[in-house]
Amino acid sequence: MILLVIKVISYEPLYNTLKEKRISTYKLINDYGVSRSLLDRLKHNKPISTVTLDDLCSILHCKVEDILVYTETK
Repeated sequence: MILLVIKVISYEPLYNTLKEKRISTYKLINDYGVSRSLLDRLKHNKPISTVTLDDLCSILHCKVEDILVYTETK
């Protein structure tokens, strides 16, 4: 029997953090210079760099775990 483990990084916590801090994606784009393509990458759980994570943490004054969560499913 082959066991398949799927490892996923989800950026769902980011959207909760944005809501808590009352920051819209519009504000990220226009006030902080976050690109639409980055927001698309986050929306679709695609990889981003640690530099980008650092930038987001700096903008939102939060921890990495407020932006992403790592899960494994079997």
